[in-house]
Amino acid sequence: MQRPFAQVDVFTTEPYRGNPVAVVLDASGLSDAEMQRIAHWTNLSETTFVLAPTEAEADYRVRIFTPVAELPFAGHPTLGTCHAWLAMGGRPRGGGEAIVQECAAGLVRIRRADGRLAFAAPPLVRAGAVDEADLGRVARLLAIERADIVDAQWADNGPGWVAVMLRDAAAVLALEPGFVEDMDIGAVGRHRDGGDAQWELRAFFPKDGATVEDPVTGSLNASVAQWLLSSGQATAPYVAAQGTALGRRGRAHITQDEDGTIWVGGGTVTCISGQVELPV
Repeated sequence: MQRPFAQVDVFTTEPYRGNPVAVVLDASGLSDAEMQRIAHWTNLSETTFVLAPTEAEADYRVRIFTPVAELPFAGHPTLGTCHAWLAMGGRPRGGGEAIVQECAAGLVRIRRADGRLAFAAPPLVRAGAVDEADLGRVARLLAIERADIVDAQWADNGPGWVAVMLRDAAAVLALEPGFVEDMDIGAVGRHRDGGDAQWELRAFFPKDGATVEDPVTGSLNASVAQWLLSSGQATAPYVAAQGTALGRRGRAHITQDEDGTIWVGGGTVTCISGQVELPV
């Protein structure tokens, strides 16, 4: 049976310069195993499946799969799925610019502003200082000296991120990590050249015995924003660049409301749209 399908580039306004997500816009009747098989076939970092909501406040429900497992939440799939849902004629229940996504992590607020979609940063499940033993290990995995890490914080909103700050963006871009074993590591450094981005991020995680670098990472940008803003090392609004080392041009736009809510936004562009043949 054919179902509507899209592939959306996220955190960019220029096609093929961000982070892609595949979106199956009608996943009714698909089993968990079938969703996982499709996500394994697309071989993107995430594939999402849109379903009718089960919560009264939600506009739609989404399930998010990597090629090997389901995730409760992820940032760029949230924005990409919302973009595809809106493009297919989706209308928020409450009207206006606010959308509510239901996922395994709960209800996620999304809004449209300044021509971009943005999601409200989810709460951290682990924050605070990183002990010296872990910092030494992170430095070893990143193939740098411990002294190169000028600050660090657990920045875990689900994926398990530990975030380290280096002296500047150039140091972040120079990283050539080895195998990061069982750690999800985010590196951040300040741009000092007055360009359009104030910070540079890179995200590394293990997969199949190798280190993978994510092009643009919504969850990491969300947790790093909570760290930088709460510590006074950054002020909102600001722009973070990611994917530079991979030839991408991702931009995460960080804003903060008066009530303290942090929003992570970016451009979204449909690169592929059509129908996908599914087993049911």
